[in-house]
Amino acid sequence: MLSSGMTSLLWFVAIIAMIPVALWLLKRTPMGGAGGGGVMRSVAALPLSASQRIVTVEVGQGDERRWLVLGVTATQITTLHTMLPAAEAQTAAAPAAPAAAGFAQLLNRLRKDPGATP
Repeated sequence: MLSSGMTSLLWFVAIIAMIPVALWLLKRTPMGGAGGGGVMRSVAALPLSASQRIVTVEVGQGDERRWLVLGVTATQITTLHTMLPAAEAQTAAAPAAPAAAGFAQLLNRLRKDPGATP
């Protein structure tokens, strides 16, 4: 029969060995967040200065999927625009296309010349 000191040591080693296994399982199961894949993803980020960025994030799934254009600073996140993803915007009604194109042109102009005013 094992002494109580040896039994305690074996339990300690078993628990220490189970920590990485539990973390690995949490990373790969829906309970740990793996099932939420596709609910939110970063599409693009445009740094404007050291503490300011414009970030495009895709949220939702299926028909509920939208792109949010966010202004991100060190203290605040502001929604600048909400739009359909690029593939869906092409098939959407014609009036929505010029607004999306104008916004894309504005972002491209700001990317080329950060000092330009919109």
